[in-house]
Amino acid sequence: MRIGLVVDSACDLPLDYIQRNFTMLPITVKIGSAVLADQRNEQATLEFLDAQSAELIAQAETQPFTVQQVQDLFLRKLVIDYDYVFCMTITKTRSPVHDNAQQASFAILNDYKGPRSAAGITSPFSLRVIDTQSVFSGQAICAVEAVRLRDAGEGAPRMRARIEQVALATHAYMVPRDLNYLRNRTRHRGDRSVSFLSAALGSALDIKPLLHCNRGETGPLAKFKGFDTASEKLFGLAARRVREGRLLTPTVAMSYGGKLEEMHALPGYRELVDTCRQHGVDVFESMMSLTAMVNVGRGSLTLAFASEAPAYD
Repeated sequence: MRIGLVVDSACDLPLDYIQRNFTMLPITVKIGSAVLADQRNEQATLEFLDAQSAELIAQAETQPFTVQQVQDLFLRKLVIDYDYVFCMTITKTRSPVHDNAQQASFAILNDYKGPRSAAGITSPFSLRVIDTQSVFSGQAICAVEAVRLRDAGEGAPRMRARIEQVALATHAYMVPRDLNYLRNRTRHRGDRSVSFLSAALGSALDIKPLLHCNRGETGPLAKFKGFDTASEKLFGLAARRVREGRLLTPTVAMSYGGKLEEMHALPGYRELVDTCRQHGVDVFESMMSLTAMVNVGRGSLTLAFASEAPAYD
């Protein structure tokens, strides 16, 4: 069985890894009159953001593939190239990507026979849309596990059960660089989770929250003095889970809202990477997607892994 994998462009993984293993559903970002489809091109992303003011970026509009665009992509290509496709999306609590793909799946499963027959394929086609229940580097955990299972020759039913199990256990963390930006962005989206008072106090005192996402729910776990301290605590948490042997999959994913050299210089980064190497855990790191950066701000850090251990201790 030919198994295909689909992710949206908010999934933070290295571009070459995405190109080798996935079909991508791009998310289009509009800042003022400027428009760019998020194709995970790092240079294009930075140039696009450099040309805009922070105030305009905070008011950016994001547009995922429509139901019709998802349907067209599958019927034009994917139903011919594959027999079963897993489409793994950003959590539906933060984006309409999942709902659009889910709605498109009904028409795809009704209409796939014509394109497959024209290509000389008589076997059935199947599709499963999976909500990763996470964001950014958190989406990468399910995606990497799907590649690992497919390459190991696992069948679709076992892949589906395992991916859904991993989604439930994925913990994604973020340390925002600029609380004022994050507050302005969340308010533009209609989200009041970052209040004016907390943003003002956090900025004045250089207090950085450690934010957490699991099962589609996001919220703060702890607060630290300074971005470097918060990042070091996060790297330390991940290293501790690795040493304890409490990861559900041998994967840690990280993304940064800028050049990766800046992330590499953060305290605790090298210890985490060395710990992962010593324990056979793969590290995937990438610059944040354009979609992520306009939503959480440049210079922010995200990290994720799957574990049934407590989110933070």
